[in-house]
Amino acid sequence: MARVEGGQIFPLDTLREPVRLGAGIGADKHIDAATCERTLDCLARFGQRLRGMPVDNVRVVGTNAFRVAKNIGELLPEAEVALGFPIEIVAGREEARLIYLGVAHSLPASRQRRLVVDIGGGSTECIVGQFYRPLRLDSLYMGCVSYTLRFFPDGRITADSLQRAQIAALSELEHIAHDFRPPAWTQAVGSSGSARALSQIIGEEQGLDSGVITPDGLERLAQRLQRAGRVDPSAFPQVRPDRVQVLPGGLAIMRAVFEALGIERMVVAEGAMRQGILYDMLGRSSEKDLRGATVHQFQRRYRIDLQQASAVETTALQLFEQMQPDADESARQQLRWAADLHELGLSVACAGYHKHSAYILRNADMPGFSRAEQDTLATLVLGHRGKLARVSEVLRQPLRCAQVAALRLSALLHRSRHLVGEVPIQAYMQGDRIRITLDAAWLEAHPLTLAALHEELRQWESLGLRLQLA
Repeated sequence: MARVEGGQIFPLDTLREPVRLGAGIGADKHIDAATCERTLDCLARFGQRLRGMPVDNVRVVGTNAFRVAKNIGELLPEAEVALGFPIEIVAGREEARLIYLGVAHSLPASRQRRLVVDIGGGSTECIVGQFYRPLRLDSLYMGCVSYTLRFFPDGRITADSLQRAQIAALSELEHIAHDFRPPAWTQAVGSSGSARALSQIIGEEQGLDSGVITPDGLERLAQRLQRAGRVDPSAFPQVRPDRVQVLPGGLAIMRAVFEALGIERMVVAEGAMRQGILYDMLGRSSEKDLRGATVHQFQRRYRIDLQQASAVETTALQLFEQMQPDADESARQQLRWAADLHELGLSVACAGYHKHSAYILRNADMPGFSRAEQDTLATLVLGHRGKLARVSEVLRQPLRCAQVAALRLSALLHRSRHLVGEVPIQAYMQGDRIRITLDAAWLEAHPLTLAALHEELRQWESLGLRLQLA
């Protein structure tokens, strides 16, 4: 459930209950009675949460299990009554399109083509796309639930069973591999539960980011499962027990995907099909950088003084480009957004507003921004005033040091909030030394600013850094 503000989607609530519908499909392709009962009970609970929602504001989608079950015609009417809304069964490629839409909106906009792989319970979707446009779509009849039941029915894991599962997955991938290998894409992205679970386990074991999957990590996990002989949920406390149960099938499929599609590294996205359905309902289809739209939405939501933000941004960018003339556009964009949002904490309280700003930026849902990007913005905003020691760690990095200095100096120079035009200031950075030059006549006319600059010099000196005023 989400609300829409200014064309952006902001999640309000999420409910999740694993029913494992695919696990209830027998050899005759019928869903058994016990699984049907669990499904109807679950939908009745969800129906209570959705009660009162306009029909046009709710979309219910059935995927692979609904596509393959022969008795779905009997279950579907009962399911719709239990939930209180109509259920749409989508084709595999439509599922793939919705997955890509959700993934694309959860990642920073990029010109590079992305391969998205989503291992579901009964199917695996592969998509190549650019911006918000899927270019190639396919859905394969293999999933973590179906493969776990098929190749590891008694819970035992051996080298032979893992190999047989991987060979079966390679066979499914064979007919799409040509169109889904490089150079068709430059970045591989995983989505949904299997990819997240694998990345969490691999990240903890190898000291990597939890959002990364590598071939070596998959191989190490396969060897660990073979030695254990079966999956023990207590051995993987970082993953939900219901997800651990289907880990062998997901692992075998992911290893096959890496081999067949030539993947050396995969990042894991937060968004997937549910987010894609929301954006599809919204009718959003744009190549505009979602992060820029999010920044503008935050400015409106927190009633930021746009004139002040613009003045601080202009001077901060001027100083940064003088200190780091070779910096790439992403570094300038980070500083630009930090300047645009540095005062959003004023909507909470004036005292210590920079700390409120940083907290919001670090913890809010910001569509399009990764958590790492939000942390960077929060750090820059936290460091734009007050004790410099709060961001001392990043000052060891010349690029971050220049960004912090540029934003601090700009906010200081524009503290009066008067339209002073272009400030006659120059900055030069070499190693841990920053030299700033201000016109003497301008300084004489702004004695309060001069006093604040001297205090700023003492802040930098206390950390062993040199900020010189000439």
